[in-house]
Amino acid sequence: MKVIKKFEIKRIGIMNEKGIANKKLMPRLSKEDIKRLYELMIITRVFDSKAIALQRQGRLGTYAPTLGQEATIIGSSYALKRSDWIIPSFRENGMFIHRNYPIDMLFQFWAGNEAGMSKVKEVNMLPVAIPVGTQLLHAVGLAFASKFKNENNVFMACFSDGATSTGDFHEAMNLASVYKLPVIFLCQNNQYAISTPLSKQTGSETIAQKAIAYGFEGIQVDGNDVFAVYSAVKYAAEKARKSNPILIECLTYRLGDHTTSDDASKYRTEKEVSFWRSKDPIDRLRIYMQKNKLTAKEYEKKVLEDAEKIIEDAVAKAESIKLNPEDIFMHTYDELSNNLKEQLREFRKNVKS
Repeated sequence: MKVIKKFEIKRIGIMNEKGIANKKLMPRLSKEDIKRLYELMIITRVFDSKAIALQRQGRLGTYAPTLGQEATIIGSSYALKRSDWIIPSFRENGMFIHRNYPIDMLFQFWAGNEAGMSKVKEVNMLPVAIPVGTQLLHAVGLAFASKFKNENNVFMACFSDGATSTGDFHEAMNLASVYKLPVIFLCQNNQYAISTPLSKQTGSETIAQKAIAYGFEGIQVDGNDVFAVYSAVKYAAEKARKSNPILIECLTYRLGDHTTSDDASKYRTEKEVSFWRSKDPIDRLRIYMQKNKLTAKEYEKKVLEDAEKIIEDAVAKAESIKLNPEDIFMHTYDELSNNLKEQLREFRKNVKS
């Protein structure tokens, strides 16, 4: 009988909650880079806060908050080349913002206008994927085509811990392994799949170790440490570019509700939330910057004010768009099907009456 050797999962952490970083492990980031990371994390949080407020006012549809996950979202995106592809789930608004996607169009999307995702092709990102896990197979398909065309791009598939319980996850991991595809599987392990805790999601000690069964590397990273996330994805991108898929588990926490239709207080204690709030990724980076004289109160105030103005302007632009209700019939297929033509005629008749 062959005995399988005990395995170990690498855990990456660079900066602790007190803003103290291990200088030996610090990635090569300029002062300007660090400030840019901070600014992107701030605008991501401001976008999030505004989106929740708009939903409560009936101006947006159901929205999935990202509070507490900014380091994973921004650190990972910042580590990729602009020619690389991001295949998002539904908490990656900060990645869209980092890649200069029109913020007003993001608001349009969350308000229920699918046209809000119509310019995604210009920024090497797929549209937001609401179904859990399906986008992982899209990432693998894109990576397969890219490798076939002898391109040198990396494809980062974003998902949460809940998606690891879907068949899509395992099929995607297996295909990436068999065909040696340039895919980074980025799991934002925020500890809950809606109300289901991680302990009821998997019997594995880590999500990262699931990669071992498919023959490639899995690493775990402190998802609230933007430097650690950046370093892990930078490392992963180098491997993926050489046709080595990799799984990264970012340990983070969803400080808000699963969506605006959820009430997390029903299944989480305030003590638990407070514990994770003390690990806030933005506070951690801010403390680091203060210790290293990269920030001042005036700078922090301006960053926040600038972010708030950008977001307010984007909301105003999004809400100024005049919508054509007939669009709901026009963009399901390339050409209108007979049943849609009939529905459109019925709709026009009702409007006239």
